Amino acid sequence: MDYSFILSVSLFYLLVACVLVQLFYKFYYFLPLAFHQRQEVAPPSALPPLSILVCAHNEVENLKELLPLLLEQEYPQPVEFIIIDDRSWDGSHVLVKEYEMEHPNVRLLRVKETPALMSPKKYALFLGIKAAQYEHLLLTDADCRPLSAQWAQYMASGFLGQNDIILGVSPYMQIYGFLNHLIRYETFLTAMQYLSFAKKGQAYMGVGRNLAYTKSTFLRNKGFASHIRSLGGDDDLFVQEAAKHSAVQIVIDQDAQTSSTPESRWRDWWRQKRRHLAAGRQYQKKEQFRLGLFVLSNGLFYVISPVLLGLQYQLLWVGLIIGVRYAGLYGTYLPVARRLQDPLKWWLLPILELGYYLNYIGIGISVLTTKKVRWK
Repeated sequence: MDYSFILSVSLFYLLVACVLVQLFYKFYYFLPLAFHQRQEVAPPSALPPLSILVCAHNEVENLKELLPLLLEQEYPQPVEFIIIDDRSWDGSHVLVKEYEMEHPNVRLLRVKETPALMSPKKYALFLGIKAAQYEHLLLTDADCRPLSAQWAQYMASGFLGQNDIILGVSPYMQIYGFLNHLIRYETFLTAMQYLSFAKKGQAYMGVGRNLAYTKSTFLRNKGFASHIRSLGGDDDLFVQEAAKHSAVQIVIDQDAQTSSTPESRWRDWWRQKRRHLAAGRQYQKKEQFRLGLFVLSNGLFYVISPVLLGLQYQLLWVGLIIGVRYAGLYGTYLPVARRLQDPLKWWLLPILELGYYLNYIGIGISVLTTKKVRWK
C-alpha cells in the first residue's frame, strides 16, 4: 500500500475543504461589510441625552489629551463626561477635578479599592454606569482619541430605531515597525469578524474603546455579574450575553471611530492578547466553533499547502486552489479595509496573515498552559 499517495490525497481534499470554508466566511460574512450603508447623523432633536464614560487607571498623561477632545464634541443634546479614576496614584483625580470645577458636565468618580475577587475595570465601570444620569451610554478608554468632533453624534445616531447596543470601530495608530503592522492587521481582522457577524444577527463582541449601549440593557443583563471575576470581558462577554435579548447596530464610518496608541513591545502586546484570548474561553460553544473553524481552516492551509507542494502532488490543482484562496482574500479584505478607512497594505497582507496565525497559535498555547492572566 502506498501510504505516501494516501497521505497526499487526504491532504489534498483537506486543503480543498479548508479553502471552501474560508471562501464561505469571506463572501457570506465579510464582503457585505464593504457595502454597509453609511451612517447618517440624526437630527439634533432625535439624538438622546448622553453619558460618556471613561475608565482610567494611572492615565494622567492620556487624560491631558483626551479631555479637551471630549469637550470639543459637537453634541446638540445634554451630555455628561464621567471619568472613573480606578485606583490611580499618578494624580489623575487632581487633573479631572480641575476640569470638573471649570466644566459642569465633567464628573469625577474615584474608586480607591476594588472588592476581593472582582475585576477592577468591571467594578469601576459598574459604579460609573450606576452614577450616569442618562439612559444612553457611550464608552471609551483613556488612551483613545475620537477621530472627529462628531464622534458622539455618529455613535448616538446608532440608537435610532430602538437599538440597544452600538458596536463601533477603534483602530490603532500607524507608527513605524512590523509589530505595528501586525497589531493593526489583527485589530482589522477582529473588527471585520465582530462587525460582520453582528450584521448577520450573530453579535458576539464589541470593543470597549468604542462601544455604546443603554443603561436598561446593562441592568437587564445584570451588568457583568456572570463574569465579574474574569479580568477581561467587559466588552466582548457583555455584548455576547446582552445581544441575546437586544437590538444591535454597527457604526463604522471614520468620523465615528476612535484611535488608540498601540503597544510598542512584543511582550506587552502578548500580555494584552493573552488577556483577550483568556476571555474567549468563556464564549458560548457556538461562538467558539464559528471562530475556531475560521482560525483552524486558515492555520491548516499554511501547513498543508507547503507539504503538498513539497510532495509535488497535483501541482497544477494545488496551485489553482492556492490562487483561488488568495483571490478571495484580496477580494474581500481590501474592500472591507477601504470601507473602514484602514490603510491595509496589499503587498504585506500574506506576510501579516501568516504572522498573525503563528502568533495566535503561540498565544493560545500560552493561555492554555498558564492559569493567571495579569491586569494592570
